[in-house]
Amino acid sequence: MAKWGEGDPRWIVEERADATNVNNWHWTERDATGWSSDKLKSLLLGLRLENDEGSCEITEVSKVEGEASINNRKGKLIFFYEWNLKASWTGTSKSGIKYRGSVEIPNLSDENDMEDLDISISLNKDEPETSLVQLMKSKGADKIREVLGSYVGLLRSEFTQGMILPTANGMLQLQSSSQSKAKTDKTRISSSSRTAAPPVNPGVKIPTCKFSLTETFITSPEDLYRVFVNQEMTQAFTHAPATVDGEKGGRFQLLGGNVLGEFTELVQNEKLVMKWRYNNWPCEHYATVTLSFADRRNETELRMDCRGVPNDDEERTRDGWRRFYFEAIKQTFGFGARLF
Repeated sequence: MAKWGEGDPRWIVEERADATNVNNWHWTERDATGWSSDKLKSLLLGLRLENDEGSCEITEVSKVEGEASINNRKGKLIFFYEWNLKASWTGTSKSGIKYRGSVEIPNLSDENDMEDLDISISLNKDEPETSLVQLMKSKGADKIREVLGSYVGLLRSEFTQGMILPTANGMLQLQSSSQSKAKTDKTRISSSSRTAAPPVNPGVKIPTCKFSLTETFITSPEDLYRVFVNQEMTQAFTHAPATVDGEKGGRFQLLGGNVLGEFTELVQNEKLVMKWRYNNWPCEHYATVTLSFADRRNETELRMDCRGVPNDDEERTRDGWRRFYFEAIKQTFGFGARLF
């Protein structure tokens, strides 16, 4: 049998720093079906877009059929997901006329790229023709692909924790694959899996950008400030469990762990500065978010300055702050006002 120190991953006794066998070295499977169903609904529901003709929004996700799992075989992660989705959308013209339609996505799976995804968008029967259908078929389809791509990224990041345990060298090489279950039995150990991967350098530089948003809320700076630092109020507008430690150096985690960070500066009722990130960003990379609260008599003007966002995630971050922070806060606490 293998001797201690040989570190040959072909043997059952895999070398670890604590001199025990790697628990997940052979075959383990983690079911992600329930989590995926909830995540797909939350990502699609409320998706909104508009143009000069009016606006469209996904108002119901009526069918989420399928399954998802992650398998670990000898240090190799294999992701499997297959979904059939159906949703309803509502369009509102500039004149106030409402239209209703449906969205069908029959082939969201690990075997298809996002650009190959079939997205069928149509008007309901007996609905009059409207140009808003084209808005849904163009920009709407692009937005749907974007949020479904976010689901895949979150599946790969949230459910891999604990499935690969460290070796004596500090890290076992992590590999991932989009193969289906039918292909997993054919998986073979490549020669590269016999050596430990070098630690990832968390200081690696990536292209980033900055942007600003301004929003007006019908409330006082005191009340609005409290929404961001009070755990119960944060859970109310995110409609999900959250942890919030509203003091300097205090950490927060929102939206099922999809958003996390730390407060770095607090000036009560005037300014909040935080380190902020999506959990699928590169390891230890944070954006810096500054919230400035300005008293406008019966209203509060909130300016959000964000820098350090990965270039390819700017649109998702902008949209996320508008939808999951600003619009959600207004709807939950009745702070609604015009959008800038």
